[in-house]
Amino acid sequence: MRLHSHIWVSAFIRQVNNGGASAVLTQRGEATAGAIYIKVALLDRTAQLYSPAPLFLMEEAQKTKSEITLDIDRCWHSEFGIEPQDEFEIDQFIRQQTQYDPDIWVIEIEDREGRHFLDNQLIDTN
Repeated sequence: MRLHSHIWVSAFIRQVNNGGASAVLTQRGEATAGAIYIKVALLDRTAQLYSPAPLFLMEEAQKTKSEITLDIDRCWHSEFGIEPQDEFEIDQFIRQQTQYDPDIWVIEIEDREGRHFLDNQLIDTN
């Protein structure tokens, strides 16, 4: 059974804050099943964005890794690759996603090291 979004978000924010970074909720979505986006601001006007991984990426990751350790309940991928992007462009993308789906959640992490705290839930698409 999948955790409701509001429970997962609360636990994730607590984990990030306990891990030495700063996380805040910038967009509250639908409580039970809203999609969750995670923005990591590097505090130099660049950021990275992690969005829910499409099902086909999750299935591909399962096929290519025999020692798969992903939490299949929720997986993310880097929306724009591994290199940080202009923070303004990421904010624009989030606004567009919110117009398309007003039920999304957005968590913003501020961390100069760029830590995303999604260790076993990140699918490498590169």
